[in-house]
Amino acid sequence: MSQVNSVQAGSLFELEYPQSVGVYQTYAEAQKVVDFLADSKFPVQNLAIVGTELRSVERVLGRRTWGTVLLGGLQNGISTGVIMSLIFWAFMPVDNIWALFGYALAIGVLVGVVFAALSYWMSQGKRDFTSVSQTVATKYELLAEHKVAAQARDLARTMPGAALAAFTPVAAPPAPNPYSVPMYPPAPQQPRPDTDPSQPPPQG
Repeated sequence: MSQVNSVQAGSLFELEYPQSVGVYQTYAEAQKVVDFLADSKFPVQNLAIVGTELRSVERVLGRRTWGTVLLGGLQNGISTGVIMSLIFWAFMPVDNIWALFGYALAIGVLVGVVFAALSYWMSQGKRDFTSVSQTVATKYELLAEHKVAAQARDLARTMPGAALAAFTPVAAPPAPNPYSVPMYPPAPQQPRPDTDPSQPPPQG
């Protein structure tokens, strides 16, 4: 019994106090770093690649029409008929296997086309397109256990042609200079208390 089988499935994805080694834009970049560390005799069993900032991507393949719907039902019906004929032949062998295949294909095609047409008719024109969806990560972070994280970062920095992704701290605003004089707008001149502002100034 191998060591991997003796470990519980949940603990395979857990690291002891994980620390970040680097953040990469694609999975291929993170995988390349792990390959480099493995070639450098690093204990890669202490690493994990974690996809972060997940997003759902839906790729539109084309427009749905009655022609595409019926063609899709026909294709599904053929595959269903072949599977049905093999199951019937396995459990109920007959002399004329071609007739069995023909009956099973006819039933499969009929069921596939009818269900596809019924589903398209019930949609009432909603989602008149075909698509495939996939959840992808926008960034991939390489984590290592705390006991080897520093070693992993040092080795990753020596990897030719690959820069280690570092977290750039946000620049703090400059501290105010206590010796600088604040620039305020000049205050309006106030008349002296011993003079009357309504009287003209005395002539010298």
